[in-house]
Amino acid sequence: MAESAMTRGPDAVSEPDGILLRTLTVPGLIAIGLGATIGAGIFVLTGTAAAQYAGPALSLSFVIGGIACGLVGLCYAELAAMIPEAGSTYTYTRESLGRFPAWIIGWDLVLEFAVAAATVAVGWSGYAQSLAADFGLRLPPSLAGAPGEGGIVNLPAVAIVLLLTALLTRATREASLVNGLLVACKIAIILAFVGVGAVHLRPDLWHPFVPENAGTFGAFGWSGVFRGAAVVFFAFVGFETVATAAGECRAPQRDAPAGLIGSLLITTVLYVAMAVVLTGLVPYRDLDVADPVAKAVDAIGLSAFATVIKIGALIGLTTSALTALFGQGRIFFAMARDGFLPKVFCQVHPVTRAPAASQIVIGLFTAALAGLVPIDILGEIVSIGTLLAFCLVCATVLILRRRDPARPRPFRVPAAPLVAGLGILSCLVLMASLPADTWIRLALWLAIGLAIYAGYGRRHARIS
Repeated sequence: MAESAMTRGPDAVSEPDGILLRTLTVPGLIAIGLGATIGAGIFVLTGTAAAQYAGPALSLSFVIGGIACGLVGLCYAELAAMIPEAGSTYTYTRESLGRFPAWIIGWDLVLEFAVAAATVAVGWSGYAQSLAADFGLRLPPSLAGAPGEGGIVNLPAVAIVLLLTALLTRATREASLVNGLLVACKIAIILAFVGVGAVHLRPDLWHPFVPENAGTFGAFGWSGVFRGAAVVFFAFVGFETVATAAGECRAPQRDAPAGLIGSLLITTVLYVAMAVVLTGLVPYRDLDVADPVAKAVDAIGLSAFATVIKIGALIGLTTSALTALFGQGRIFFAMARDGFLPKVFCQVHPVTRAPAASQIVIGLFTAALAGLVPIDILGEIVSIGTLLAFCLVCATVLILRRRDPARPRPFRVPAAPLVAGLGILSCLVLMASLPADTWIRLALWLAIGLAIYAGYGRRHARIS
């Protein structure tokens, strides 16, 4: 929201009720993508992925994840330019497969965005408490963590979600400026970490680059590299938020593809650089902590810079949560517009043009998750939901090419059968690399969705 997707700018055209205001251009879309992607995936989950799965080959895990996302991103770009509406994967599935598949993917996206925002909020809380502790400030244990972590509620995580929800509900120019400023600061601090860390690298920590497998699938070795890619795939979740904003672009056929691909390229390069430096500063087995980047800076004796890094992590996590909540509100808007959810969720504020009711409900639900569920449980399910959605995006490109070949396509995926097919295959491989309990949680969530569809959505949906 460097250029607010919800702000009435001087050049904006008045839209009727139920229509989101079109104000976004390519820089704004790239800022949304960077704000959404660079967060918990790089500041929190990288340590776990290196320590438990990939070792120094974490950078390869990011390359694999980036390749998979690149294939899917090309498919997203074709669909976003062809169907420039709010709703992202949900909208594309609705256009190609009809009512029931649209509900399934919409419900999956509800989980993906809400749990992603909650996971980021819990990571934000960890860095905030670590930074406060540096100045001698500590919360009572009962307010510092979720049940199961020695607390009653993670109060900082709840607070940041509610604060960002209020900001998004207002949809003022201030929300746009806040996001743009935070994204710029976040990128600057990441570049500073890479630059400073490169001077203090210990190349011996990269050997062996791919640690020997520990005897089980996913515990180091090449299977660990792929499981690491599946786990850190969380880090790529946010680029999809760019597609949810296609309905608010001034020139969606041109801007949506450029925003999608541009944000993905920038984040992948930053992730690989961060992974190389991180594993070159600290033995990978020591990175299984809540603040691995700060630990890496501490390892080279720069305590003051560690404080700066913690502030940078807070900035990164704030923008990531902000844009995840933004995308979730647009999914609810699109589903309510089609009758799957009550009409109140597709009403927009007469002045700000924001879907306020959707944003408030999403904020309250996400705050509850962030306050009551530990980060390891939250983080496990985000990647599989995202990978499922990405598979459907690639399939939708192929289906629409066959069903509606004459439809104008301002951007076309080159060698679509090959690119989309490889996109589906790569996502399925990463899904298969995830633990079995992750599949069980996804199945339970989809079962709840089926019950809601049977009880409400099937009777009220207005699409075929």
